[in-house]
Amino acid sequence: MDAQSRGRAEDIDPADQWVLNPDTGDYELRLSPSPPQSPVPRPRRATPAEAPAPERDGREHREDREDREVPASRRRRAAPEEEPPGRRGRRRPAKKKSRGKRILLWTGGTTAFVVLAAGTAGYLYLQHLNGNIQSVSDDGAGTGGFSKDKAINILLIGTDKRTGDGNEGYGDNGSAGHADTNILLHVSKDRSNATALSIPRDLIVDVPDCPTTQEDGSTKVIPGESEVRFNTSLGQNERTPSCTMRTVTELTGVTPDNFMVADFNAVKTLTSAVGGVEVCLAKDIDDPDSHLNLPAGKHTIEGEEALAFVRTRHSVGFGGDLSRIEIQQQFLSALMRKLKSNDTLTSPSKMVKLAEAGTEALTVDSKLDSITKLKDLGLELGKLNIKNLTFATVPVVDNPAEKVAATVVLKEGPAQQVFDMIKNDVSFTEVKEKEKEEQKKEDAADAARLKGEKSEPGEVRVRVMNGGASDGSAGRELTYLQNEAGVTKSENAGNAPEDLDKTTLEYAPDQADQARALAEILGLSGAALKPGESVTNSQGLPTMTLTLGKDFKGVGVKLDAASGKAPEDVQKSTADKVECAK
Repeated sequence: MDAQSRGRAEDIDPADQWVLNPDTGDYELRLSPSPPQSPVPRPRRATPAEAPAPERDGREHREDREDREVPASRRRRAAPEEEPPGRRGRRRPAKKKSRGKRILLWTGGTTAFVVLAAGTAGYLYLQHLNGNIQSVSDDGAGTGGFSKDKAINILLIGTDKRTGDGNEGYGDNGSAGHADTNILLHVSKDRSNATALSIPRDLIVDVPDCPTTQEDGSTKVIPGESEVRFNTSLGQNERTPSCTMRTVTELTGVTPDNFMVADFNAVKTLTSAVGGVEVCLAKDIDDPDSHLNLPAGKHTIEGEEALAFVRTRHSVGFGGDLSRIEIQQQFLSALMRKLKSNDTLTSPSKMVKLAEAGTEALTVDSKLDSITKLKDLGLELGKLNIKNLTFATVPVVDNPAEKVAATVVLKEGPAQQVFDMIKNDVSFTEVKEKEKEEQKKEDAADAARLKGEKSEPGEVRVRVMNGGASDGSAGRELTYLQNEAGVTKSENAGNAPEDLDKTTLEYAPDQADQARALAEILGLSGAALKPGESVTNSQGLPTMTLTLGKDFKGVGVKLDAASGKAPEDVQKSTADKVECAK
């Protein structure tokens, strides 16, 4: 019997079993002798002829309570072997640590949903936490795991599977556990900023073929599908989280390092572990579907009420999934503030409960399957100031193929710009340190070309050529320049003599003011500006030449992601600000 189960059996709070050692200044786990734990059950092999396994601890047969269309069974780590008795003696007295250092040891940093309390936990308790962690293979869909010296990309998935007590009224009846809530968390290389990008579950995407590890160690390729909802990348046709990873890579061009999966119970247990989180409502909400019934104003919610809050959608915003994404982002911001507060960090009782809740609530990929690895990730994420954590949503529009809007599609220009910013590690919060670093990297001569007077858009004369972009790009860009950017003195010059990797703008020295104006409109870097010669347009006037290269992302998309800000129509907020659900 472990500390947690012993506490329940004897009506003792597990946190009360942690005793302060006056010699070391650390909290230590004190357990009385107990019978050895039973082995951790192994996943059931999905063979049709398999006989029912013997019941354990009064539990019903798994085949009686699971439907067939489910992701691969999750693998629970076997309990490590006990340390030899000779290594369990009294520890050598150490210099008493300061209060600040004890807090750091307790927290171990902040992960996306929970502060992992590794810290000074005793060896037995670390064994217990390792036993809590459940993992499934990433099937080679990720990068191989996060690195301390690189930007970090973690895919966070919330499923709609109705497992756990009291969850019968949520999600879809009989759901295999689809990707209901999806967030790509990007943390910059220098840890100065982060972006939590929500991907709508009803976004139409292409799900690629997914090689998936089976129970017997073999690999099965689950066929991909075109133009389906994003949420079917998990659960449908026995797809596992690794398939959701591949779908994210296909969609955004960003390959996640790791994934974490949480079900309905995660929201309930984590909020209860920290004593509730404070949320704000701009109006009364009575939602019979999510069971949320709260008046306008601020409220501290936890457990079932917290789950109802993140599940509500019909009573907020436009009543759809995009409105629910906004309320979930507000909730996660509130949870992050609570996790980083002194009220949580200085409470050993809360930290123990968080360690239990966090390791029990999350399923992680096989590259993140120990408390040590989770602690290392938590320490990296803990370096972030939450005022520089931006919540944003992939820009989308209603699916034009539907008479009654039920799904959404990418808003191509702004969406591609958002993906490029994440791929290029560009901050959504415009951190000054990042801007200075990028400025230093830019060649002085290229930067000088962007400085100086700029012509009005109506005075810019340019011809547009396709030099490697997709078919029709020159015509579409010309339409954009004339109708939206005000560059009316522009014309289509067809295909360039040769393809170029990078888009270029060639101009004569006396056209530098026009070149700078067009560079600002298109987001061209100084390196894209090529002083040279002008050509004569159809009116016989000197004209610049814009050649769209292979790097051309689409109409209205900044060619140099680092040169611009996040698109103005991208919904975004930062985690340090309290926002009320509307």
